[in-house]
Amino acid sequence: MSSDVVLTAALRNNLLSLQNTQKLIDQTQLRLATGLKVNSALDNAQNFFAAQSLNNRASDLTRLLDGIGQSIQTIKAADNAVSSLLNLIEQADSVATQARDALAGGQTEAKVTGNRDLSGVTNVTSVNGITDTDTIVISVTDPDSTTAGALVDFDTVNANQQDLTITFNTNDSIEQIIAEINDNNNLTERVVEARLDSEGNLEIKSLNGGDVRINFLTAAGTDAANLGLAQALGFADLALIRADGGNGTNNVEVTSLASPALTSFALFEAAGDVAERSDLISALTDNAGAALNTGINNAGDTFSIGVNGGTAVSFTLNGATIQSFIDTINTNTSLNELVEATFDDEAGQITIRAVDASVKTVQIGFTGNAANDALDIGFGTAALTSATAANAQFENLLLGSAAGELATLEEEYTNILNQIDELVGDAGYRGTNLLNGDDLSTFFNEDRSSFLVTEGVVFTSGGLGLSEANFGRIDSVDQAINEIREATDTVRRFGNSIANDLAIIQTREDFTKNTINNLEEGSDKLIVADQNEEGANLLALQTRQTLGVTSLALASQSQQAVLRLF
Repeated sequence: MSSDVVLTAALRNNLLSLQNTQKLIDQTQLRLATGLKVNSALDNAQNFFAAQSLNNRASDLTRLLDGIGQSIQTIKAADNAVSSLLNLIEQADSVATQARDALAGGQTEAKVTGNRDLSGVTNVTSVNGITDTDTIVISVTDPDSTTAGALVDFDTVNANQQDLTITFNTNDSIEQIIAEINDNNNLTERVVEARLDSEGNLEIKSLNGGDVRINFLTAAGTDAANLGLAQALGFADLALIRADGGNGTNNVEVTSLASPALTSFALFEAAGDVAERSDLISALTDNAGAALNTGINNAGDTFSIGVNGGTAVSFTLNGATIQSFIDTINTNTSLNELVEATFDDEAGQITIRAVDASVKTVQIGFTGNAANDALDIGFGTAALTSATAANAQFENLLLGSAAGELATLEEEYTNILNQIDELVGDAGYRGTNLLNGDDLSTFFNEDRSSFLVTEGVVFTSGGLGLSEANFGRIDSVDQAINEIREATDTVRRFGNSIANDLAIIQTREDFTKNTINNLEEGSDKLIVADQNEEGANLLALQTRQTLGVTSLALASQSQQAVLRLF
C-alpha cells in the first residue's frame, strides 16, 4: 500500500536482530537484578513449580524446626528442675536420717536433768529445801518384761520392791548421794545412773531403755515441802504435784520417758486380736486378754491432757473409741499445734508425739466417776486409778531428749516437701510442665506423621509418694527413708528418659536442618541464575547490540546514496 514504509530486507533483518538482542539484554538484566533465571512460570514452568514445591516443603520444615527447638527448651527446663528436685530429695533424706539417729538415740535412755549447780556440796541438808530424812524414790520401767508397764525390781532378795529409795541425811555429800543411786541396791545390772554434768546439775537417767520416775518426799509431807525438795535439787521446772486419786496424799514427781513420744501398750480386743480404731477404750485388753481399764462407763470418767504445764483439755472416755480419742486431740486447737495423736494399726499402739520443738512435758490425767475406776493404757509409768469417786490422778511426763529435735526435723522435712511442690509448679516452659503431668509432642515432618511423645510425670511430693512427716516412731521414719529412696530412683529414671528423648530430638533437629538446606539447594539449582554466566551474557549482548547498530547503519547507506541524487 502507498501508506506503508518500505524497508529493505537488510534493514528488516538488522532491526529484528536488534529487537531480539534488546529482549535478551532485558531478560539478562532481570536475572542479574533478581538473581533468578526462572522468575515466573512463563520462564520455565516445570522448574518454577518444582522449585516452588521444594521451597514450600523447606518452609514447612522451618516452621517445624521452631517447634523442635521449643521442645528442646521444654525438656531442658524439665532436666534443670530434675537436678534441683534431686537436691531437695537428698536434703529430705538427710533430715530423715538425722531423725532416725535422733530417735534411736533418744529411745535408749530416759533422763531428768536439774538446773541447779550442786557441785562441791558436802552437806546436802545445808541446801535450802533439803532436810534430814528427806527422800527421793526412783522407779524404772522394765522394757523387757512381758507384762505391760512392769517396773524393775530393785531388791534381789525380796520380790516386788519396785522403788529405789534414796535418803538425804545430815552430812551426806552430793557425791555420796550420787554413789548411793548408782549402787542400785547392789543390782548386778544397773538400771539407773546419776551424775553431775559439766555445769554441776544433777542428772538421773535410765540405763535399760525404760522410763524413769522420781518422787520427792519430805519429812513434813506437805505439797509445799515436797516441791521445795524438787526445787532444791534443780527439778522445780519439771516436777508436778500429782494427785493420787483421793488416797489422802499427793505426790510431787516427774516422769521422764525413754521415748520422745507417749506410746501406749500394745492394745488388744477381748477376743485376743490387735485392737482396731473402732474399739472402745473401755474394752481394751493386754495381749493376755486382761482388761486394762476399769469402770469407764460414765460421762464422769474423763481423760485430760496438757502441754508444758498449760491448761489441760478434758474429754469423756465413756463411749470413746480409739479413733475418737485420737480425733479429739488432733482437732483441739489448743493441742493440735503442739502434739499429734496417731494409731499404729499393726502394733495396736496409740502415740502422742510433739509436733513443735517447744514441747518438753506432757501432763496426762484421769478422773474416775467411781472409786477404783482406772485407766491403764500405758502412757506413763503407773496406772491412773481413782481411789475415791470423782477424784483425779495426774502424771507429769518429760518427753525423751529427742522430742524437740524431732519436732524441728519434722518441720524442716515438711518445708522441704512444700519446696518440692513449689519447684514442680515452677518447672513449666510455655505452658508445658513435664514434671506436673503434661505430655510433650514433638513433630518431625510436615504431615505430622513422624513424632515423639515425651510423657510427663507428677513429681509433687504426693506424686513421688512422700508422706507427711511423722518422726514419732522408728518404723515411720524408716518408711519415710524408704519413700525417699524410691523417689530418688524414680526421679533419676525420669531424668534418664528425658535425656534420651532430648538426644533424639536434637538428632532430628540436625537432620531437619540438613533436609531444609538440601531442599533449598535443590530449588536454587532449578531457578537461581549463575551471576558470572549472566554477566558474560550481558556483555556479549551489549557487544552484539553495538555491532547490530553498526550493521543497521551500513544497511541504510544505499538509501542515503539515492538522497544524494537530489
